[in-house]
Amino acid sequence: MMIVAAGENEQSEIAAVIEAALLASLATVNTQAENNNSFVLISRGQNGALAGGLIGHTSYGWLLIKVLWVDEFHRGAGLGKRLMAQAEGRARDAGCHSAWLDTSSEPAHAFYSHLGYADFGQLANGDDQHPAGHHRWFMKKAL
Repeated sequence: MMIVAAGENEQSEIAAVIEAALLASLATVNTQAENNNSFVLISRGQNGALAGGLIGHTSYGWLLIKVLWVDEFHRGAGLGKRLMAQAEGRARDAGCHSAWLDTSSEPAHAFYSHLGYADFGQLANGDDQHPAGHHRWFMKKAL
């Protein structure tokens, strides 16, 4: 069998098929929780433009914060904190006991730490690796 890269216009579709196949396979060997759900939260400014958003997924009793983004103009006003609180509340309502995320941004790492997230792992590049000094923190929090 030959291995090739998926074409640019079919990557999303094929990625979804692969992920669905993996999840179906896992379901045969692992008991899945009731809270297997993806969601997107958004906030819009007064002009209707997207001010921020969060992509989350609940599974096996855990909330995964996949993406949190707040437009630079709206940073520092509590929007990120409110998006996180809403996501955590949804997860608790769905029966989740904990949340986790990862970030490679030092300011975001400090933000999540302030919200009660603690490191449980880290990947770090050495000075001789590109990009030098790059870190990725894995963080969790009990809900």
